[in-house]
Amino acid sequence: MYYVKKKFEISAAHRLELNYKSKCTSLHGHNWIITVECRAHELDENGMVVDFTHIKKLVMDRLDHAVINDVLSCNPTAENIARWIVDTVPHCWRCEVQESEGNTAAYEVD
Repeated sequence: MYYVKKKFEISAAHRLELNYKSKCTSLHGHNWIITVECRAHELDENGMVVDFTHIKKLVMDRLDHAVINDVLSCNPTAENIARWIVDTVPHCWRCEVQESEGNTAAYEVD
């Protein structure tokens, strides 16, 4: 099994839809640290699991300096953002989304 990991930072805003009172229901931003992990049994014709540039285009180019609510069709919690990335990036099996120091969510395929 081959593994690649891409880590990058984006600046983006979101607001959460919650069933309780919270300041997070107001539009606010974070400098998110995102770690995307991909794997494959075989390398592609270029000798890669997935090109790091493709990961950047699929995630960073769509989320950086965006209002994440306008990109995702779900409530943009860190957990849902991680799931969206796993579903969006080819061969992605795990993603961590850190929205602030000490607050990280992850999603991985079983």
